[in-house]
Amino acid sequence: MDKKDVKDEVVKIISGHRTGVLTTVENNKPHSRYMTFYNDELTLYTPTKRDTEKIDEIEKNPSVSVLFGYEQKGQMDSYVEILGTSSVNDSDVLKKQFWDDSFEKWFDGPGDPNYVFLKINPEVVRILNLHDKPSQEFNLTN
Repeated sequence: MDKKDVKDEVVKIISGHRTGVLTTVENNKPHSRYMTFYNDELTLYTPTKRDTEKIDEIEKNPSVSVLFGYEQKGQMDSYVEILGTSSVNDSDVLKKQFWDDSFEKWFDGPGDPNYVFLKINPEVVRILNLHDKPSQEFNLTN
């Protein structure tokens, strides 16, 4: 597969899975949790509260990993790992664009100052279990 085909398959997988696993670094150890994700091609966004430990962790070390897929049939599902860096984004455009009424459990609406997004800028993308093909990886920092 060429890089464009791999990228298209990755975007297809991440666009089809709203839930992924975000791993940050806490005291030099991985700290993982399930999150809701939105994407613009390979750039990821996940809503969170500004006053959470994941924000503190990212401010100390912006390196993150995100896993998507592997939810349907099990062992043969394709899945994606994205390694990158994260930053806090409190854009009003994003907050309105991705607002969901289910967020009312945590936020007072799209204007809530505690409602922010983590933006994940991908650096390395891996796709695994790709229909009996070898794993594929590409680096976006080159």
